[in-house]
Amino acid sequence: MRYDLNLLPIFVALMEERSVTRAAARLGMTQPALSNALARLRTTLQDPLFIRERYGIQPTPIALELAPVITEALAKLDDAVLGQQDFDPAVAARTFVIAPNGYVEFILVPAIVARLQTVAPGIKITLTPYGNDLAETGVVSGTTAMVLGRIVDPPDNLVVQHLMDEGLACVVRADHPQIGDRISRAQFERLKHVNVVPPGRLRAGLFQALAQQKLRREVAVSVTHFLAVPEMVAVTEYCATLPRLICRRLAHDTRLKVLPTPVDLGTFPVEMAWHVRYRHDPAHRWLRALIGAVAREISAPD
Repeated sequence: MRYDLNLLPIFVALMEERSVTRAAARLGMTQPALSNALARLRTTLQDPLFIRERYGIQPTPIALELAPVITEALAKLDDAVLGQQDFDPAVAARTFVIAPNGYVEFILVPAIVARLQTVAPGIKITLTPYGNDLAETGVVSGTTAMVLGRIVDPPDNLVVQHLMDEGLACVVRADHPQIGDRISRAQFERLKHVNVVPPGRLRAGLFQALAQQKLRREVAVSVTHFLAVPEMVAVTEYCATLPRLICRRLAHDTRLKVLPTPVDLGTFPVEMAWHVRYRHDPAHRWLRALIGAVAREISAPD
């Protein structure tokens, strides 16, 4: 029996998006064209494959059974074809969509862009938000090249790579009337705090670390980005607990001083994840290596 291989990526897109509209947008097709392709798929596979429901489509048992087989087959085809392609970063022209969390956008992305400007000027980066749900970033469907940050409970079609471990430190006003060169547990618990609540998993990591050490913290104000913290702390007697590399940047601000946390709050991982279909893409593999190198350099001890 002869198969139309062009239908297989459409099947995968429908499985991952669970929406004809989103699948069509992802594939750059009109909805009528995708519906026509779905009709051919149903004829070929002799099954409805997807059933319309109020909020999208749901796969039939046959579709669920076929999904891993088709996904693996396409991945092997990608590996075979992409593995034969050459990639020269000095002359390549390509745009990558990346979803960094707020921490990575502040700490890693500028260094990544600076490195690209030097070694691969034709490679462009477009950032998309990394929210609470990996699926929202587009990495689960493969429309986003990779996510950078804290990766929790990734689905089977994502590859996760550890980039570095990050610690925590405290920041207060340089002339704080109560705090000298160190901050004690009692002082930490008496102070009011600026809390950063970015979307994603970093928030949970800090709250869990505080809870494990039974360290109380009275939050006076919550902000949504690390960039708001120095201005907030510089004009108050508040304290902020932030990732170590962000504190390293803030240490250059003469209005502020960086102190060790009163107790060991441990570390949290910074990771990179991407769809399995990019595993052997030469350009993607090269970019992953560059990001890994930048992360190692950034996180090296002073």
